[in-house]
Amino acid sequence: MTEARLAPGDLAPDFTLHDQDDNPVTLSSLRGSRVVLYFYPEAMTPGCTTEACDFRDNLNSFASAGVRVLGVSKDDVVKLKTFAERDRLNYTLLSDQDLGVQQRYGVWGEKSLYGKIVVGSIRSTFVVGADGRLEKAWYNVKATGHVARVRRELGL
Repeated sequence: MTEARLAPGDLAPDFTLHDQDDNPVTLSSLRGSRVVLYFYPEAMTPGCTTEACDFRDNLNSFASAGVRVLGVSKDDVVKLKTFAERDRLNYTLLSDQDLGVQQRYGVWGEKSLYGKIVVGSIRSTFVVGADGRLEKAWYNVKATGHVARVRRELGL
């Protein structure tokens, strides 16, 4: 279902995914900058909207520190475009419809949803250093308050 979880110090698995404007984005092309890579289950759902808007509202602190923010979900680019426009999301959203990237990052698997075990995207966040190695890896995070934790741990 999913590969083993990643840890700080691991090389971030490289990928190329399409963004909300259907442009390809390759992680390794961002080397030299830090990247916050967050995975969320589904665009336009309550928790995912909360988290996405929290990143939007704090984007200036990330940008002023030279940190790029990328959100990844299994949604197609049309849905991502609608999500970005509806909620004025001013950063890159990426489509991983075949789940290949989520599997390589260990964020596709079993999780508890309202007391039931289901298979899906496990809300997770990674900080990729300028050298392409993971600085932080958080699995199964809560949407509310997580961006504040990321900012705190990055000293923003």
